[in-house]
Amino acid sequence: MSDYKPLNRHQIAWRTAQDIEDGAYVNLGVGMPMAIPQYLPDGREIVLHSENGLLGMGPSPAKEDEDWDLINAGTRPTTLLPGGSFFHHADSFSIVRGGHLDISVLGAFQISEKGDLANWSLGPDATRTPTVGGAMDLAVGAKQVFVMTDHSAKDGAPKIVENCTLPLTGLGCVDRIYTDLAIIDVTKNGLIVREIVDGCGFEEIQEKTGAALRLADDCQILSAPDLGEDGIK
Repeated sequence: MSDYKPLNRHQIAWRTAQDIEDGAYVNLGVGMPMAIPQYLPDGREIVLHSENGLLGMGPSPAKEDEDWDLINAGTRPTTLLPGGSFFHHADSFSIVRGGHLDISVLGAFQISEKGDLANWSLGPDATRTPTVGGAMDLAVGAKQVFVMTDHSAKDGAPKIVENCTLPLTGLGCVDRIYTDLAIIDVTKNGLIVREIVDGCGFEEIQEKTGAALRLADDCQILSAPDLGEDGIK
């Protein structure tokens, strides 16, 4: 086994945020993507959308500044940046379904080698009632879909597989996968590994993946600031 340190969830969020371009309109799914507002690069104007009816969403507030009348899609307190707005849920989905989002950042239970996404139900093993929410709309309504996830499930099973066995959210919708071990692009020529954490070899990444991978000729080291589990440097 190689000696390496996987990224934590805040580091995955930081690395994903670096790939969001200036001027992008972006929806953040529930779970891991909710940490992204804290790590957007300075100097970029990025407009965050929340499916419950927010445009211009800011980072999470300090504990003493929480306003429970202003929440994100994950039902957690959020903030609204100058120029931001809030509106009816139906209008929010008009933004999604109208093709006005540049990127959706979603979590995942499984991703197939063809970019199929399963992120709303663990099937018969679910311990809670599954709710698809707006995930199906977000998976197909944005110009690009980024997925943030641990490389392996809690039981060690691969999350990146040849074919999803869990109920699907969308077909062929995922463009890029950010995990605690690697960044992988979904392409017509298969899954291409773009970055790997320092000390972890390509062979080990392949062992932890349930689908064939290819190593990019210019593959880089996947790195992020030393953020703690609470997201603080």
